[in-house]
Amino acid sequence: MSMLTRWHDDQSRPTAKEAGRDLAVRVLVPLIVWWLVVLATGWALTDGPLKDLGTTEERINKWFASSRTSVLNDVTLFFSWTGATVSIIGVCLVVVALVWWRTRQWWYAVVPLIAISAQALVFFFTTLLIDRERPDVEKLDDSPPTSSFPSGHTGAATGLYFTLALMALRIRQPALRAVVVTVCLLVPFLVGTARLYRGMHHLSDVCVAIVNGLVACLLAWNWLRREPAGHDAGDAEVERPMDQTRA
Repeated sequence: MSMLTRWHDDQSRPTAKEAGRDLAVRVLVPLIVWWLVVLATGWALTDGPLKDLGTTEERINKWFASSRTSVLNDVTLFFSWTGATVSIIGVCLVVVALVWWRTRQWWYAVVPLIAISAQALVFFFTTLLIDRERPDVEKLDDSPPTSSFPSGHTGAATGLYFTLALMALRIRQPALRAVVVTVCLLVPFLVGTARLYRGMHHLSDVCVAIVNGLVACLLAWNWLRREPAGHDAGDAEVERPMDQTRA
């Protein structure tokens, strides 16, 4: 069974026990391991061997700051808000509702919600322990009371829109599918660039956030065990003729 078609190949409804078990084993447990990796990376950047990298990275922020224009300020403001909590949650809930309505499969519809929740958990618990200063340039956005590491906007956008790109692969029209998938894949990078431009994060904050969102996306996409297409249906088809013959 292909990973890309796993939700199409097996559309069976899981029991509450199966859903709870798979969510814990296939998402929460590996997420804890990934969080420890992010935590170690954050320590290396703030107090460890990569501490001097922050000074080097600020050259990028200063270059962006020196290249600001009114047009770019407006464009980056739009993409910065695209990755904001309100925007991410709003888009996610709309998608979940539409997919649930169209497919009647809640276990598939909640995939984007699991993705943004997973990346948010890693982001939140990392910022509690890692206190990294934001770049020393003029900031165009209000600084939230969280660490610069990792970028919450970029991580949220990556977790959501990479997941939507996977879901969009089911669009039947090739041209429309290509456009939607491409846009979804580009959004996180545009959000990350906007956050750099607006002086809110270092490059490493954005890079780790993209990986965090990608990990969350993959964990969410594979959160429920699925069987290859026709696994149960094929057995049923074999048994029916035998039953009819006996009758």
